[in-house]
Amino acid sequence: MAHFETEYQRLEASYSDSPPGEENLLMHVPEGSKSQWHHIENLDLFFQRVYNLHQKNGFTCMLLGEIFELVQLLFVVGFTVFLANCVDYDVLFANKFVNHTDSSKVTLPDAILPMDVCNAHIRDNAFVIFVLIISGVFWLHRLVKFLYNVCCYWEIRSFYINALKMSMSELPYATWQEVQARIIEIQKEHQICIHKKELTELDIYHRILRFKNYMVAMVNKSLLPVRFRLPVLGDSVFYTRGLKYNFELIFFWGPGSLFENEWSLKQEYKRGGNRLELADRLASRILWIGIANLLLCPVILVWQILYAFFSYTEIIKREPGSLGARCWSLYGRCYLRHFNELDHELMSRLSKGYKAASKYMNCFLSPLLTVVAKNVAFFAGSLLAVLIALTIYDEDVLAVEHVLSSVTLLGVCITVCRSFIPDKHMVFCPEQLLRVILAHIHYMPDHWQGNAHRYETRDQFSQLFQYKAVFILEELLSPVVTPIILIFCLRRKSLEIIDFFRNFTVEVIGVGDTCSFAQMDIRQHGHPAWMSEGKTEASIYQQAEDGKTELSLMHFAITNPHWQPPRETTHFISQLKERVHREAAGASSETHPLSLSESEPRSLVANILAGPSTLGSVHFACDSSLANNAVTGMPGGATALRSLSPISSSLHLRGSLSAAHRVSGFTGRAMTGSGTDARTVSSGSSAWEGQLTSLVLSEYASTEMSIHALYIHELHKQQSRGDLSRHTWHRQESDESSDSIPDEVRSEPNTRSRNFPRSQTFPATLPSPGVSSASATGGTNVGQDGEKAQSSSQRRHSGPAADHFGTAGKVVRTAHVPMGGWAEDGKESSRHHEPVQEETSEDELPPHIHKVT
Repeated sequence: MAHFETEYQRLEASYSDSPPGEENLLMHVPEGSKSQWHHIENLDLFFQRVYNLHQKNGFTCMLLGEIFELVQLLFVVGFTVFLANCVDYDVLFANKFVNHTDSSKVTLPDAILPMDVCNAHIRDNAFVIFVLIISGVFWLHRLVKFLYNVCCYWEIRSFYINALKMSMSELPYATWQEVQARIIEIQKEHQICIHKKELTELDIYHRILRFKNYMVAMVNKSLLPVRFRLPVLGDSVFYTRGLKYNFELIFFWGPGSLFENEWSLKQEYKRGGNRLELADRLASRILWIGIANLLLCPVILVWQILYAFFSYTEIIKREPGSLGARCWSLYGRCYLRHFNELDHELMSRLSKGYKAASKYMNCFLSPLLTVVAKNVAFFAGSLLAVLIALTIYDEDVLAVEHVLSSVTLLGVCITVCRSFIPDKHMVFCPEQLLRVILAHIHYMPDHWQGNAHRYETRDQFSQLFQYKAVFILEELLSPVVTPIILIFCLRRKSLEIIDFFRNFTVEVIGVGDTCSFAQMDIRQHGHPAWMSEGKTEASIYQQAEDGKTELSLMHFAITNPHWQPPRETTHFISQLKERVHREAAGASSETHPLSLSESEPRSLVANILAGPSTLGSVHFACDSSLANNAVTGMPGGATALRSLSPISSSLHLRGSLSAAHRVSGFTGRAMTGSGTDARTVSSGSSAWEGQLTSLVLSEYASTEMSIHALYIHELHKQQSRGDLSRHTWHRQESDESSDSIPDEVRSEPNTRSRNFPRSQTFPATLPSPGVSSASATGGTNVGQDGEKAQSSSQRRHSGPAADHFGTAGKVVRTAHVPMGGWAEDGKESSRHHEPVQEETSEDELPPHIHKVT
């Protein structure tokens, strides 16, 4: 491995989070005028609790839920021990005769053992005593945590009532955007954060989602070991709640983690001189945590089985087909999540795409399995019909042994068979369904489009949208598999993890250390193939994959319309909206066709709104009566695009809301900023009217984001046609060598393609000359007027530049070593650690504070 010579590097600020002249502001408030909320030390935890209380619909609902969780834990443990030690199953199954003084039937108390016998059974069973001790310690820990949370959330309740002026009865109907706006407003009065005069929406999101943004970035860069190639199953994903818990324990908040508190990365992880020592220390810590998981595996496994049994047995009995239903996998939620996207915003998006995703997966039912299921359902239905008829004729038939069990099993069998029989009215249209799914989930590999009918695409999509039964099975296997992943897979990536946190951590005044990807800076993390051509300086190592930076930026801007992005970002957003609106206006007018330049895709929005895979056929609104189109006969997508006009948006919105609620003073900006939460209280209106209004507003914001996501994907598809995508399903493991790139591509004489280095961590095929020139032409005009902020007010722990020029102006090709320095192609990268140069004197200096907005 080449010497890693990068030290604590600085990067120019991507935006300014304070007004001019307030970079080093420290608010001083006289002692007598300080409020209760002045200078909250741990704002991360405070804002998380404010958000959690809002999502749990107030203090009473949250308190009741916490109490029932404690009771549920006691019930599961106590009831399981009772069933295992205090029940006489011979009496219950009529295998033993019970003497009664009268001729009455056997009752349940007859099957319960006496208390002394029950206690003797428990004392004689060492495993039961061990489980009870572990459960008791865990329950006491939960009880102490519950009491602590009650005190903390009582303070948050007081904050809502006294500072935000919102009662607990109003909270279930208020949007998070409304709560957030009030928090930003009271910052001026209470000075919650003393390091900044004003808070921004991005500051609040960064504090709530600090660690989740890191997790999203690590999944986006394929750093976490969650994808495996198994001998029989092939490509598989294993990412469970237990594995996610261990990742967060290791990285963020556990003993010896990389963070010293909620908002600050430890100083030693910000410098590259001792990266090898830190990697060895992290590997050792991962090993010990893996061993601890292995020792606790029996207890956790028993708990998982019992909890699954008590949770899903009643559901399976009531709805036997529920196991055949699907749900978004935990990996899918992390892969599809935008940077700076709250939980309720993510689940709202995925819920809207659930029906289309289910229909798409149902398109691939096996014809052979369908024939078998129909015949099995016929035979099982015939037997069930006879048993039901006999029961109706004489109820004593139920007293016959196993009759009731047979009826239950036959009913389950019929329900399961029906899940394999497709709807006879269903039309096979996977391409259109996949396009509808893309409109909601916003992320999709390029090779899926045009191949939606293939089983390979279906299998890869099933990793994001899995069976509920598979989800339960993975959770049950998690205690066994998690230690193996930690010990044998995650430990090998310890050096890359250390480099990742150093290279992609920036410090923001008033916020602390955050993931640099969460800044949504096109210049630093944009991708040239995703409308960032000519506006990004990021190497392959720094680029976010799958257009994550660009799509996250658009989503955050639409969800939070009052957010003031930096000048370059504002230019990118406004130009994107202008291009979409220009094509939408041309698509909706037959007399004024679009006239685009040769470098732009022709009528992208026209193709979206009309054609075999139309967006106009996609119904985004939950209820058509709530979101009536102002223009009769216009597709829903075109109507949403019309709303992008700053002139017509206000009038269009008022016309659409006339059936629900008369609102005056709404602007186009307010329309797009409703967010995705469907709960609000309008001033002077009832809670129901406010909620109805919010439903309409949220549909407009959701539709606008869907249109932009489809447009960006269509533009990316046309710009990168012919290239091999570098997405999750094609990216190689981070420990593989970049030598796997084909020789014909490696020797490509195109000098422009060498502007982006080949990354050993995230290898990619270099673009062809034709595509590069087309992309350059198409992206020249966009973002040309954006200024590059040159400031030393941001601190970033990043790697060195990618390419450098040798003698005679020759470009020296470099390959990226795992999450660290760069090695020349001519030299083989050693997999063993080599001595690293001593840290420079800059490391001994106190760190500088830099500012980011």
